[in-house]
Amino acid sequence: MLVTSFPAAAFATNCYVVAPAAGEECLVVDPGIGVLDTLAAVLAEHRLRPAAVLLTHGHADHVYSVTPVCAGGGVPALVHADDRYRLADPFATLDPQLLAMLEAQFGASATWAEPSDVRTVTDGEVLELAGLTVTVSHAPGHTEGSVMFALPGVPDDLAPAVGATSTVVSGDVLFAGSIGRTDLPGGSMAAMLASLRDKVLTLPDDVYVLPGHGPATTVGRERRTNPYLLQVAAEHR
Repeated sequence: MLVTSFPAAAFATNCYVVAPAAGEECLVVDPGIGVLDTLAAVLAEHRLRPAAVLLTHGHADHVYSVTPVCAGGGVPALVHADDRYRLADPFATLDPQLLAMLEAQFGASATWAEPSDVRTVTDGEVLELAGLTVTVSHAPGHTEGSVMFALPGVPDDLAPAVGATSTVVSGDVLFAGSIGRTDLPGGSMAAMLASLRDKVLTLPDDVYVLPGHGPATTVGRERRTNPYLLQVAAEHR
């Protein structure tokens, strides 16, 4: 499985490109702010054609470039139903000063338009896209419609020492050593803790984790070291 990632120009949001192999269709996950040039270079380098855009949630730093990525090629955007409303205006819940900064650097929010083809996904849904099997895991807490996307393979260039056998794109549910914040509109610490208990701690240790921000990790490593997972595990022994 070919997996390429790079950070967006703001907030270091990880954008992922996933394909069975070079020269195939691919999935673009969370195209954030200022990613278009780098994304175009990645697609050209590996001769990839986007088949769909997967959104782990509807925050602006994860969806900023979704419309131009989807435009012109019949590429749908997939988001959980509970975050569907955010694509109407992902800037609506941003702090005004932060919005002013983004407008100055990347263009005014008035230019926002939804993708022409938005499809909603549900918990447990299995998607067959671009020659890949993707399973949706609804894990609210960071937002109401936050999801993780599970894939049965691992990146081709993954070091054997990691020992991973499958992959999950965790969005802002789980980071290396931390979790996504829950104090923004639509966030809930209670929901996040439930998601960590029911959707993260139930995963095998050998799952490779591709988070929305920061470096990759494994479920096993986070189970042993992540303070939030340790707290949840202790509370439910």
